[in-house]
Amino acid sequence: MTIRLSPRLVSFLALGLIAVIGTILILRATPEGLGLSDDAIGYIAGARSILAGHGYREAWLVSNEPVTHFPPGFPAALAFIGLSGLDPWRGARFLNALLFGLNAVLLGILGWRTTKSLSAGLVLATLFVANGSLLQIHAVAMSEPLFIFFSLMSFWMFDLYFERDHHWLWLVLCGLFVSAAYLTRYAGLALVATFIVALLVLQRDWRSRWTSIGIFLISFIPLALGWAIRNEIVAGRATNRILVWHPIAASNFDTTLYSISVFLMPVEPWRQVLYKTPIVFVFLAALILGAALIWLLVKTWKYFTPTAAEKKLKSRSEVIVFTNALYIFGYIASILASMSFFDASTKFKLRILSPIFVSLLILLVILGTWLWKKRRELVFILTILILGMSIYGQVTTVSEWAKGGQGFASFVWYRSKAMEFLRGLPPDVQIYTNQPGAVYFYTGRGTYSLPNHFDPVTAEARPGFGTGVQQMQAEINADRAVLVLFSDGDTSGQDAAAMSAGLYLAFKGSGAEIYSAAP
Repeated sequence: MTIRLSPRLVSFLALGLIAVIGTILILRATPEGLGLSDDAIGYIAGARSILAGHGYREAWLVSNEPVTHFPPGFPAALAFIGLSGLDPWRGARFLNALLFGLNAVLLGILGWRTTKSLSAGLVLATLFVANGSLLQIHAVAMSEPLFIFFSLMSFWMFDLYFERDHHWLWLVLCGLFVSAAYLTRYAGLALVATFIVALLVLQRDWRSRWTSIGIFLISFIPLALGWAIRNEIVAGRATNRILVWHPIAASNFDTTLYSISVFLMPVEPWRQVLYKTPIVFVFLAALILGAALIWLLVKTWKYFTPTAAEKKLKSRSEVIVFTNALYIFGYIASILASMSFFDASTKFKLRILSPIFVSLLILLVILGTWLWKKRRELVFILTILILGMSIYGQVTTVSEWAKGGQGFASFVWYRSKAMEFLRGLPPDVQIYTNQPGAVYFYTGRGTYSLPNHFDPVTAEARPGFGTGVQQMQAEINADRAVLVLFSDGDTSGQDAAAMSAGLYLAFKGSGAEIYSAAP
């Protein structure tokens, strides 16, 4: 008896295999756990606080205040996994590994729905799993993987809304996924703007436009408003963002260019050679974004022509590509606004740019499908070339990451003699440090942040540095606290000298100096 499998079933089995490979790649790249940064430890500490029944709080600080700076989506997911008894840090590894596979599946589905080609969906999913930049995003304990998952789900639901004759249920689900994305990263507001503009453009008449926008907002607002009310009740503010103008530093654009180069050229030796002529990547970025913007403007104009209603009925296959193109520019605008008015500490690192990279992969496959009808040989060669370079770069990335933990997860930290010294301190001795997250993670103790001349969020001078130093030194000289200065912290040499002046150097090593009262 011969078993015949339909092409669709084979494609979905292949898509499942790609997802499994993606999950295994993350696990292979993180044998010692996901990479850790200050923000990552903040998420983990918040999840532990939730599990302990204390709510979402700054457990890494002695103040232990309610968290408002980071939305609760990712810590809540880690806390949910923690109900099984798994520590949130360990749980984050399995969550992000699973999300790498699930996000590949979602991209495959979106690619198939847009192009009506199962092969295109498989190529899109493979490009995602083979991309070293996107693997790195999933290999650290940060919220971007979950944010990307909710974003892709919202694009899917929005497409279903148009496919299923504008049934309100799909728009409600879209709004709920957007609110989940917002509660994972505040950048989810870019999704809100994207879908509102898309509804204005794609709907047939003004009554349909306002009705659909109302349904979408009613679905989005409750969870977002609930979080804002919670913050107002427990902290007296909806978020800890303050509206202050601070121009984006030129160095931030250097970080942007580096992140773009890593995404566009997966073969590191070639990237380094090309990066010596940075105008290459500036040109490529301008070309890609320029082409996307022109296509977007042309499509928007056509939708508003007298024959737009007829064209809209034929444009359902364009819903996903249109909203993703729109989202790219909405997301860029939201990040630029955040950097300029709300949080100067945000940098254009890979994790910040990752949602744009995902949408660009969608546009790339759509372009390839369109060209396939005209130049099959060219598209085939380019596909093999891009996949080949991506897979080669991914193998290298996984091999490098598998050698040890990243960031605070490195052996440099978990084998640190300085951390061993701090773990031996009496419980009533407090710790002042320029690496509060790392100290909390490896000692289990909340710490005090150091006095600072500069507020990294508002990019403004912070008064009271001298008074803060005097109070801290008084606690240390009374043998109630110690000062820990890590060489890779953000404390300047001048500030470090001022804070440690007159104190006893009790320990030096592992890239740290620990000061206490004289014995």
